[in-house]
Amino acid sequence: SALVFEIVATFLFLVTILGVTHPFMPKGFAGLAIGLTLAAIHIVGINITGTSVNPARSIGPAIVGMVSNPGAVAQLWLFIVAPLIGAGLAGLLYREGALLDQKQ
Repeated sequence: SALVFEIVATFLFLVTILGVTHPFMPKGFAGLAIGLTLAAIHIVGINITGTSVNPARSIGPAIVGMVSNPGAVAQLWLFIVAPLIGAGLAGLLYREGALLDQKQ
């Protein structure tokens, strides 16, 4: 379902960001890892949901789309709620130290 995909995609994206920007990780490749992860998420998800992963990316087009299609905001909740859940799960996992061994 679209909700599950958006949650998982956002979770994977945030896990990548938090992992590669961790103070113990080698410097210099964070941008590449983050960019490739986002590209892969979009390639996989474009046919499933159109891939949001970012509520701001969905809110703007929905508001503009209301001019020509008043029903454009009917599914907007999904693209706000799912990324918040995915990001929250990634943040909890990171805070609990499950992503990286912090004793390095």
